[in-house]
Amino acid sequence: MTHPIALPPTRSPEPPLRPLPEGACDAHIHMVGDDYALWDGRVEDPAPGSMADWLAQCRDQMQKLGFARTVIVHSILYGADNSITLDAVRALGPDVARAVCLVRDDVNDKTLDTLAAANTCAVRLNYVHGGILSWDGARAMAPRLAARDMHIQMLLHTHQHMMELADDVRALPVPLVIDHVGWPDLSLGVDDPGFQCLLRLVAEGHVYVKLSALYRLCPAPFDRAAPFVEALLRANPERCLWGSDWPHLMLADAALPDAGDLLNQFLSLADTNQTQHVLVNNPNTLFQFT
Repeated sequence: MTHPIALPPTRSPEPPLRPLPEGACDAHIHMVGDDYALWDGRVEDPAPGSMADWLAQCRDQMQKLGFARTVIVHSILYGADNSITLDAVRALGPDVARAVCLVRDDVNDKTLDTLAAANTCAVRLNYVHGGILSWDGARAMAPRLAARDMHIQMLLHTHQHMMELADDVRALPVPLVIDHVGWPDLSLGVDDPGFQCLLRLVAEGHVYVKLSALYRLCPAPFDRAAPFVEALLRANPERCLWGSDWPHLMLADAALPDAGDLLNQFLSLADTNQTQHVLVNNPNTLFQFT
């Protein structure tokens, strides 16, 4: 079966509006490479290049934007085989990188032990594109994740899912990290009940939110998403993270963004104290960087 091929990201991102604080973390990227086996159920192929080539691009972008650390979120393009993500984290080293991996509901303790030993900080489930882990499976797994200092990361639509999950989220023994600002329907505004529910969970400290992938919500310069980011920062800057979502896989109808533009949109909305929390303090705490 022939699949569409992803667009390659820009190699010359816009420079940041101001220098990033020391130890800044890009908390959401993906790693690809055509020297690793792709999942049969994927919807596209990554742009050409070996993992070593992509790792070099990753290091280059981190240097240009001022990031010292990153979190590599395993892509569904590779299914449940986390090899490429774990190899990339190993290559970057424990002072630089953490992994978020994909597992199935019936994952055994030996596999979780192996992932934890390889600097995996979380497992991810996806309510938007589908995936291999269910919410029921993640909830049942949560005590075992807590025993290994791991958490749950989730992609969902706040306007569709947040209210029905809120009680379960409050009862989790591990943090829940919500990707991409909760992928709200911007046309509903920040007063949408689902987004307001997310704000309460963030304010209560039950949820972290990644201020990432605004290009999936609206076109550049991403102004329509700004009120949502500002609301989350007001709710609790100690529960917000930032990620570039590089190299911007599975674009669907979105335009390929410039990671520097995405960073600058955040920097234009956050004050110095918020920037320190989002880029340094919060990642250090959640991902256990030293």
